[in-house]
Amino acid sequence: MLWALPLIPLLAGLGLFLGAPERRATLTWVAVATAAVTLVLALAAVTGGWQATLVWSPTLQLHAVLPPVAAVMAVLVPAVALPVVLYAGVHEAGQGLARLLALLLAFVGAMELLVIAGDWLTLLIGWELVGACSWALIGHHWRDAANPQSGRYAFVTTRLGDLGLFLAAMAAFAGTGSLAFADLGGLDGAWLELVAIGVVVSAAAKSGQVPFSPWLFRAMAGPNSVSALLHAATMVAAGAYLLIRLQPELAALAWFGPTLLATGLATALAGGLVAVLQDHAKKLAAASTTAQFGLMFVAVGAGYPLVALTYLVAHAAFKALLFMAAGSAGARAGTYQLAEMGVGRSLPVVAGATAVAALALAGVPPLGAAWGKEAIIAAAGHVNPMLAIGTVVAGGFSAAYAARFYLLAFGGSDTDQRDNRWWEIAPIILLAAVTVLLSLLWLPGAESLLAERLGVAIPRAPVWETAASLVAVAVGLYTGRWLARQYAAIAEQPIAGAAGDWLGLPRLIQLAIVAPTEILARWAADADDTVVDALPRGVAAFGLALARLGGRAGEWLADGLAEGSARLVGFGGTDSRRLQTGLSHHYYALITVGFAALLVIALFWN
Repeated sequence: MLWALPLIPLLAGLGLFLGAPERRATLTWVAVATAAVTLVLALAAVTGGWQATLVWSPTLQLHAVLPPVAAVMAVLVPAVALPVVLYAGVHEAGQGLARLLALLLAFVGAMELLVIAGDWLTLLIGWELVGACSWALIGHHWRDAANPQSGRYAFVTTRLGDLGLFLAAMAAFAGTGSLAFADLGGLDGAWLELVAIGVVVSAAAKSGQVPFSPWLFRAMAGPNSVSALLHAATMVAAGAYLLIRLQPELAALAWFGPTLLATGLATALAGGLVAVLQDHAKKLAAASTTAQFGLMFVAVGAGYPLVALTYLVAHAAFKALLFMAAGSAGARAGTYQLAEMGVGRSLPVVAGATAVAALALAGVPPLGAAWGKEAIIAAAGHVNPMLAIGTVVAGGFSAAYAARFYLLAFGGSDTDQRDNRWWEIAPIILLAAVTVLLSLLWLPGAESLLAERLGVAIPRAPVWETAASLVAVAVGLYTGRWLARQYAAIAEQPIAGAAGDWLGLPRLIQLAIVAPTEILARWAADADDTVVDALPRGVAAFGLALARLGGRAGEWLADGLAEGSARLVGFGGTDSRRLQTGLSHHYYALITVGFAALLVIALFWN
């Protein structure tokens, strides 16, 4: 039955695409019902402890399992997808809506397969399906040529990282003779090193960590619902989930933790600065995504993967909400430029729900996201106090761009128009309620209960770290408010505009990687034309010359034999006919000559 968890949304998506009904309402409710069934099935699988095995061959077997980490993600994916699919059905353009909803459902199915994978082969199948669906979703509005280009950019970037996962799978199989995750404990030496390298590279690319971060900006070409699902609980979350899932097996390597700490903290700080300097609402949220997943990398690198998991859950709720809120505000304002929004009066309920998400992003207690962020700071501090300080600064950035986003997008006074109908804002309200519900993590006993259920210790922070974190949040909120008032269009400032485009990283990638690769490709094409193709061209020319020679000499010889033989036979027939004169004395003369010839032969033969 566990295989039904990915198969139901995958098959439903295929069916919706092939037999799409015309009415928007029917499309929407079919997609929502599929997401709801997937959620119920995930809950049943988790409570029932389901697992499954599919024997491909004696060596290759597909395993589906639900350890605690996978169980949380298996429920989280459809739980976030449900409001996102509803939002897509209500708000997205009617043209191509069936394809969009079908792809969103397929995306959920692919992510579920990735989550329940208990071996490298199953993981790779889910991983590749997620990448393919993301490419199609980002380029959904394909009539605008820029959108397919953005989808291709995102696909190629993450595909480059995907090579690491293939490396990890091959190394695991070479070292253990098995693709099952359960056998990783017997792996050591160079094989374990290769597995860890492949996992780190692949996870960093999928989760938009430095230097792979710019692809998340290009992913903003997709519809708002795609951005909400992609950056909350599916595509970008896949990298962090993989690290959380495999951390116990890879933590023995001395470089594994420090690499994740350095990568995560660098991304959290860089992403935070980029988000502060962004004027585009969706790109600000995208930069925020890379920064928040950087914090999760920090937690995994510090040795607390389940702290990263708790923050991943909180982040999925408020980040999906923020993207949908940005979409609603952008649709009402007719632009995603923050300085031109200010739609708080026309969308008061959406503005209120977004305030909850913005405070969660800022890390304001008692929201559950604040609890998760404080736990990450404590985890970093257990490794080194300087890491805790860096994480606190990253948290201050979060507060600054959260405040700036909210005040510009939903501040001001645009018109007296009211919110959309209840079902159009229901997804946003639902996710706001989940964000508030996670505040229960602050209750006495909740921390110990969580640690007991997940089987992990929760780090405790010294007083100075908590105090510093709260001060950073306060300073960040004030800074965001000041920037919103003084520099509504901060990207118009020369330095800020350049820094807001991922600190010039896309330009560096273009100069250092893309341009040399294109030059190398042209050289290779020229070499192929002039050198590699020279041999087959020479063989072809020789064959053609031989054919021409054969066409002349061979034709003369072949035709000459046949025609010459025919002529000889003709000549012989003509000459023989001359002997048939009908005169008897000619015949007697011939007989006499023949008899004389035979006599001579008989006499002189010996």
